[in-house]
Amino acid sequence: MSAPLIGVDFVKPRSRLTLAGGVLLILGVGAAVAASLEYRTIESQRAGLELKLREVNRSSQRDPTDDARAARLSKEAGGIALELGAPWTKLLSELEGASKDSSGQIALLSVEPDQVKHNIRITGESHDLPMVLAYVDRLQSSALLRYPMLDTHEVKADDPQHPVRFALTAEWREAQ
Repeated sequence: MSAPLIGVDFVKPRSRLTLAGGVLLILGVGAAVAASLEYRTIESQRAGLELKLREVNRSSQRDPTDDARAARLSKEAGGIALELGAPWTKLLSELEGASKDSSGQIALLSVEPDQVKHNIRITGESHDLPMVLAYVDRLQSSALLRYPMLDTHEVKADDPQHPVRFALTAEWREAQ
C-alpha cells in the first residue's frame, strides 16, 4: 500500500481579483481611514481636555503665601472693625465738653485709645495745674469714662507761658 502522490505546483499563476474581493478591499481601506480620522479627532479632544484639567488644577492649588496674606488681611480687618465699633462720637464730645467747661483753657494734644483694654490715654496742656485737676474732676462725672486718673504732669520751663503738660488715662464704658 503505497501513499498517493501529492502534486505541488510552485509556479501556478495567481488567481485574479474577484468583484467580491475588490469590494471587501475597498471597504477595509475605507474603514481603516475612517478609524484613523476618528482617532485623530478623539486625540485632539483629549489633549484639549488635559489642558483644561491642568489649568483647573493650577488655579485650584492654594499658594501658602496667599493663605498667609489672607490671614493677615483678615486680622487687620478685624482690628479696624473693632476700632470702628468704639463710641468715638460720644467719647470725643465728652472730652470736648469737659475742656469747654474749663473755660477753654485745656488743649488736648493727643487721644490714644487701647481698643482691647477699653482704655484711653489723653495728653494735653493747660495754663496751670488747678485747671488740669478740674478737668480730671469733670471727667470723673462722665457717663462714658470711668476712673480717669492723672498719670503725669510737668511745667514746661522752656516755654515763656510755662504751660502744664499732662497725661491721664481712663477706661471707657460701652454706650448704653
